Amino acid sequence: MDRKFLMKGKVKEAYDLGDKLEFLFTDQISVFDKVLPSLIPYKGETLCREGAYWFDRARKMGIETHFREYLPPNSMVVEKVDIIQPQNITSKTMRYLIPLEFICRWYVAGSLFDRVQDGKVYPQALGFAKDHKVIYGEPLPEPFLEVSTKLEKTDRLLKEDEALKIACLNKKELWEFKEAVIKIDEDLGKSVEKRGLIHVDGKKEFAFDSKRNVMVVDVYGTADEDRFWDKAKYLEGEFVDLSKEYVRQYYRKTGYKDQLYAARSAGAPEPAIPPLPADLINKTSQIYIQLYERITGEKFISLGRP
Repeated sequence: MDRKFLMKGKVKEAYDLGDKLEFLFTDQISVFDKVLPSLIPYKGETLCREGAYWFDRARKMGIETHFREYLPPNSMVVEKVDIIQPQNITSKTMRYLIPLEFICRWYVAGSLFDRVQDGKVYPQALGFAKDHKVIYGEPLPEPFLEVSTKLEKTDRLLKEDEALKIACLNKKELWEFKEAVIKIDEDLGKSVEKRGLIHVDGKKEFAFDSKRNVMVVDVYGTADEDRFWDKAKYLEGEFVDLSKEYVRQYYRKTGYKDQLYAARSAGAPEPAIPPLPADLINKTSQIYIQLYERITGEKFISLGRP
């Protein structure tokens, strides 16, 4: 099979196979749109295998995806779609990546809680009563779905009319994407809960196929795209992150996240992200492995390393 390097994202590489693509999942890790100068052993393989697992479940639910084949240990073959800048998309364009990300939240956590604290998101927007005091970690009355940009340097949240314009969608099409997100997440949440996990939030990406049908792309339900908590610890009042959030929290505690966002707000040069300490690299690797096992119900045995 001819294989030509096409592009590299933050942590994935794409290779052109003709009418298909190969996604190679590296051991790199990124937070706050910054790639760390540290590698996390087995990260790429666990993410790739989790992605294949969820795509198989989506197929059984009748949801179309771009996934075609798993290539051990850390690659998958997917359908190719065009990446088109928003200004060149029309309502007739087929087989293209939707330049949006769909974030669905089921619990109050992370940046959502920060925005509530800052008065940028009100309780009633989350389905609570107007006078409700929002508490970190509480379940939301209903899924809170937001849309952000995909092809810009840093993601930004969008209002519905702006999302429709950027992706050249009508309201019915946008609803079809949101409906698919909810359906996938409901299955995902029930599945992982049986193995002691709480699915807190996560993101999905989509494309249109050659007939302009909705198709799930990239991967989801992994430690990079989603946030998971240990259910037993949660019931004891503790929030144990089994996801990339563990790394985000480290950079919050060191003050790096505040420095980075202050620089972005001021239009100043962004500070370089420092590497993870060795003990945190090992801990993060174990989190990725443990999460794979609790998502799939299978013992992790690497298919590519001794």
